[in-house]
Amino acid sequence: MTKPIVALVGRPNVGKSTFFNRLIGERRAIVEDLPGTTRDRIYGETFWNGREFTVVDTAGLLFGGEDPTLPMAEISRRTREQARLAIDEADGVIFLVDGREGLTTSDNDVADILRTTSKPVVLAVNKCDSTERNLDAVEFYALNLGDPIPMSAFHSLGTGDVLDRMVESFEPNEIEEEVERHLNIAIVGRPNVGKSSLLNKLLGEERSVVSAVPGTTRDSIDTDITYYGQRVTLIDTAGVRRSGRIEQGIEKYSVMRTMRAIERCDVALLLIDAEEGITAQDTHIAGMVLDANKGIAILVNKWDAVEKDNATYGAFETQVREAFKFIDFAPLLFISALNGQRVSRVIQLAQEIYDQRQKRVPTGELNNFLRQAVLDQPPMSVRKGAHLRLYYAVQPQIEPPVFLFFANDGELVHWSYKRYLENRLRERYDFGGTPIVIVFRSRENERDKPKKRGDGETTRKPAKQGSVKG
Repeated sequence: MTKPIVALVGRPNVGKSTFFNRLIGERRAIVEDLPGTTRDRIYGETFWNGREFTVVDTAGLLFGGEDPTLPMAEISRRTREQARLAIDEADGVIFLVDGREGLTTSDNDVADILRTTSKPVVLAVNKCDSTERNLDAVEFYALNLGDPIPMSAFHSLGTGDVLDRMVESFEPNEIEEEVERHLNIAIVGRPNVGKSSLLNKLLGEERSVVSAVPGTTRDSIDTDITYYGQRVTLIDTAGVRRSGRIEQGIEKYSVMRTMRAIERCDVALLLIDAEEGITAQDTHIAGMVLDANKGIAILVNKWDAVEKDNATYGAFETQVREAFKFIDFAPLLFISALNGQRVSRVIQLAQEIYDQRQKRVPTGELNNFLRQAVLDQPPMSVRKGAHLRLYYAVQPQIEPPVFLFFANDGELVHWSYKRYLENRLRERYDFGGTPIVIVFRSRENERDKPKKRGDGETTRKPAKQGSVKG
């Protein structure tokens, strides 16, 4: 089952972003700088009472920050629209109101819409950081959305009660039936880069509406095909557009649908427009795929429309590789969905990435690799003077490939050495088009293990004063 999506809605300045940061367990600004890219972060994964779900900060998604000079009528209109869109796209809604300011007209406007849905809605009264404000929260019963739950996102008071109520409303986890595994491909990218045109060319028929109007495809459409006797599912997704460019309408929440498509796929085909060039939103979408640890290929569409000379291909390839250096393992293909140029290579490329995701390195071979890698370049520690040793490695998982390295202290491993091991793994075993996950785990030192005495008792090296050994 895909993880449920919970949207945080409410008028401006009620504490949605503070609550969002509390849920995902970190202070995360709207824009986060990562190596090679700057991308919006308005969603995150969280876990409560045994259930994982995705939480979306709708303030960041819809408006990119509210203008405090907006008239009340405009704020009311926006909050009504926000609530309506959240109902359409989310599995559940947490409606935040402000316990300090009390009930407002905008709160009533949103509640009018939320009362019309059958989806679960939890009413959270934020900024209740005193007994008096907890008591004042009863005025929100007037919204007729069930019991208001007093909370303070800033002080982390009552947030567990809100999450309890939300998680209780989720559909129960189902035991997944054994189904035949097959390749699932999501076609992702900004609006109007040619996603539906590519799907139609792959199918050889008009199965999706093709239009020059951005955002024509507003839902994810699954289509099964047979490729050399193998079942392949193609997922055509709604375009993700930069938050500052979002127009009125349901496409504001197309990002949530694209998130679902990425979560369900094995390989994502990221289309970029050769005429427009690479945009920040292209790297943002690539980041979403990387966060989900899915396979990825970069397809430069509309290549036929670009005027070329002998240096055009090389210059554009260099530009793409620089912009997407955080996914330098992703293969690059120049295509034209309109005239079919190299489209015949697309499914084959996705299948190659899928095969790489299922590759498993035998433990003996992996440890021979580790010994040679350590001989060629001894491990570096983040702490000067600390002696770091790597003992052995295993690959416990595929799709994506996960490698577990045991060390005397896993926290000592420098990030550059992790990158070094990844590069050596790719050099030896390829893993083209798929992220690989490298984890370092500390192995208990021999000197810390209990030593037997002659009388059958055990002794252990005492912990330092003030410390607790687990």
